Amino acid sequence: MSVIGWIVVGLLAGGIARWVVKDDRSGCIYTMVVGVLGALIGGALMNAIDSRGVDEFSIRGILVSALGAILLLLVLQALSGRDSGSRTRSRRR
Repeated sequence: MSVIGWIVVGLLAGGIARWVVKDDRSGCIYTMVVGVLGALIGGALMNAIDSRGVDEFSIRGILVSALGAILLLLVLQALSGRDSGSRTRSRRR
């Protein structure tokens, strides 16, 4: 896959992951980096499972990348000790 393909997949996967996890950080570069790292993580996991990682621009590639990005964001939130803002805000009221 070309560099442009990785950027597009990264933006799509990062956007999906940020929407699912409800990540409040913003920025195109942040979203792209999360998506590309998610593609690497998801591709490695899928390569271990069925020897087909993320190697082409397809719906499967975007979904695998989004899954990896979701895992990445959840690990980052766990390491930083952040709880999702909606639950903590509703308890304070």
